[in-house]
Amino acid sequence: MAKVRHNNFLDTVDEVFTDAKRVGVIHLYTEGDKLTGRHLTIKGKRHFHFGTTGYLGLEQDFRLKNAAIQAILKYGTQFPLSKTYVSHPLYKTLEEKLEMMYGHPVIVTKNSTLGHIGVIPVLVRDEDGAILDHQVHWSVQNACQILKTRGIPVELIRHNHMDMLEDKIKELSTSCDKIWYMADGIYSMFGDCSPIPELMDLCDRYPQLHLYFDDVHGMSWSGKNGTGYVMGQLGTLPENVVLMSTLSKTFGASGAIMVTSHHETYRKIKTYGGPLTFSAQLEPASVATAIMSANIHLSDEIYEMQKELFDRVAYFNGLLEATDLPLVQKNNCPVRYIGTGIPATGYNFINRLMNDGFFVNLGLYPAVPVKNTGVRITISRHNQKPEIKALVEAMAYHFPKALEDTNTTNNKVRRDFKMPHLPEKQEINTKELRIQHERSIRRISKHQWDSWMGKRSVFDWEGVNFLEQSFADNGKPEHHYAFHYLIVRDKQGDVIAASFFTVARWKEDMLAPASVSRQLEEKRKKDPYYLTSDVLAMGSLFTEGQHYYLNQEHPKWQEALRVMIDKLGSLDEHLDTSMLVLRDFEEDEALNQFFHTQGFIRVKMPESCVLNNLSWTDLDGYLSTLSARARRHFRKDIQPFEQHFDIFVKDKATHSEIDQFYQLFENVRAFNHGLNTFSFPRKLFENMVDSPIWEFIVLYLKKERDQGVKRKPVGVMFCYKNHEYTYVPAFIGMDYDYVREYQVYRQMLYQTILRAKELNFKRIDFGMTAAFEKKKVGADITEKYAYVQAKDNFNMELMGVMQSGK
Repeated sequence: MAKVRHNNFLDTVDEVFTDAKRVGVIHLYTEGDKLTGRHLTIKGKRHFHFGTTGYLGLEQDFRLKNAAIQAILKYGTQFPLSKTYVSHPLYKTLEEKLEMMYGHPVIVTKNSTLGHIGVIPVLVRDEDGAILDHQVHWSVQNACQILKTRGIPVELIRHNHMDMLEDKIKELSTSCDKIWYMADGIYSMFGDCSPIPELMDLCDRYPQLHLYFDDVHGMSWSGKNGTGYVMGQLGTLPENVVLMSTLSKTFGASGAIMVTSHHETYRKIKTYGGPLTFSAQLEPASVATAIMSANIHLSDEIYEMQKELFDRVAYFNGLLEATDLPLVQKNNCPVRYIGTGIPATGYNFINRLMNDGFFVNLGLYPAVPVKNTGVRITISRHNQKPEIKALVEAMAYHFPKALEDTNTTNNKVRRDFKMPHLPEKQEINTKELRIQHERSIRRISKHQWDSWMGKRSVFDWEGVNFLEQSFADNGKPEHHYAFHYLIVRDKQGDVIAASFFTVARWKEDMLAPASVSRQLEEKRKKDPYYLTSDVLAMGSLFTEGQHYYLNQEHPKWQEALRVMIDKLGSLDEHLDTSMLVLRDFEEDEALNQFFHTQGFIRVKMPESCVLNNLSWTDLDGYLSTLSARARRHFRKDIQPFEQHFDIFVKDKATHSEIDQFYQLFENVRAFNHGLNTFSFPRKLFENMVDSPIWEFIVLYLKKERDQGVKRKPVGVMFCYKNHEYTYVPAFIGMDYDYVREYQVYRQMLYQTILRAKELNFKRIDFGMTAAFEKKKVGADITEKYAYVQAKDNFNMELMGVMQSGK
């Protein structure tokens, strides 16, 4: 079968960023001929600056500026030569100053991203392994891609989950020499920190464990001599810990540094560290600036600066405590994060604050899960207490208004961040709209349901009723579906939106590249439910097509969708599902923008294939509907093989035949890692036999070509008959011993077309996957999308790690 085409992660990020740019919260430019650190001018308006990562304000210190000017006058704008040969005159002084700060030799790099790329591939040897916190900075994760090309195992754990880390250590301990755990000291979005005491305890219990910290957001404002959060926790640097930090951000200069107390590690990386060897060195102005900053760090002045910053952070924290604002992490870090939940609320809140003259950052996907969008506020020594107080007052005033504008509540935001709920003060006004929630199709009028959803796939009233019966009371969790039907009406009782949803066990790699699924299936031989979870999804894993009715001509269609999404959010929380999936949408810009603002990420699905033209009367008529190329394909790969088969249409089957059909289906399911799903219960196929709305197109090889002792089918198509309008070949089964030699798959497609024509159906829903093959027999191909809302990014990032692996 043809390969499934998968969504490009960069396309998804591009859509999210484009949406944020459209509403004016990212990709902005500051204006004016002078910066002070306290203010920014954007689009002609002056803002208090609460978005800096220069927490101590050293980038505006006159001494650092003057050092840069003097260095340019003495040494020029750059020293264009690799450090491997010779460094410019200021480098040695900087390295000596930094060694005094840390008590160990320090390697200076151009920036932290190049530093990671230079250090990690040298540090982690072929006999080692690596474990990443899934929120470790992108630059660390990117550098680790190089390790995987060498066959080094790279694993991922959930953020700060020490039990999971210990399990991974045990797993790698028998095959790896050293095990490197890589994490941030301070995480840049929420401002939370690595549990360093617990990590050092793990090091004591597992001598193979080594730690690699990126502490760029902990630098200067914390630790002795401003050496950062990690050094402040450790006191001294053990030989099994390597530290990357920065001379940018709070340090006030440029560049990054690597520190280790292991002399042989230092020597090897200093000798040959990839971009450390071949990249240009820091400009004289940057080095001179860093030297001046190091002098401040080596003096008592750094502690005065730290104290001033802590005083401002404590003041900000105190003001926040008097509000209902959902502060995600409470500590003394200068990074604060106020959750907004969905992007629409974040956009609204940030624009309100900017209109009041406060510049803050938006935290958005992929830096945070899409429903963990929020406002990232940083406190610096530039910020004075009156404007800090004014910011908190503005947030307290605008936050409930942003919630109201975007039809959400404080408690819904808190639910998204797993924070304690408040006594509810605000409810969405939905008096004009009513939502009906049913657990069975039998509680909904057949006539009404079919007026919305009839003639489509396998989810007219009879089809969904069949699914309810087939996926109820089954032993395995993946064979049991819970059904939910949601119908939204206006105050006149007219339906605006309707759909059905299922809660079912999914393989989270269902739409991942086949290479990822093959790796996961190996793990599932020991743990059948590895990387699987319960998902609340529109439609079901059995069905395909437009699973919803939506009257977009109604003036309240967006409000109706919000009411439906709100109900799904409550179900999602109650059922503790890992993901909410709205699926099988066509390209629609209005829907796309709406779902993005409601916290959904668009994912490209396999294309949908529908044959709409069944008006022909004979073979020549059918061929006239095909392109010249498709006609050549038919005459070469379909027509000559038809004579090799005996073709039967069955609406009944014996137990033996059901076994055969089921095995043929399992052959295809197991082979198709491009659409990786669980098996279906045998009861489903037994129910098909007993149902008048199902039939089977069965292919047998002619007796003279069947080499088996007992004649068996080589192909079967499981077909649903929807209202004498749509013929649905829902699933196929094949014997792969004969697929290529006799073109079984293509013959099955053709025989399905002939059968649909014989029964006078108007269209054929060929479903997803193998679009290239289905197009050749006359199907129209339509791009399809799903909108996904995951509770965190971990599983997606884990599969990304696996995809880029060996």
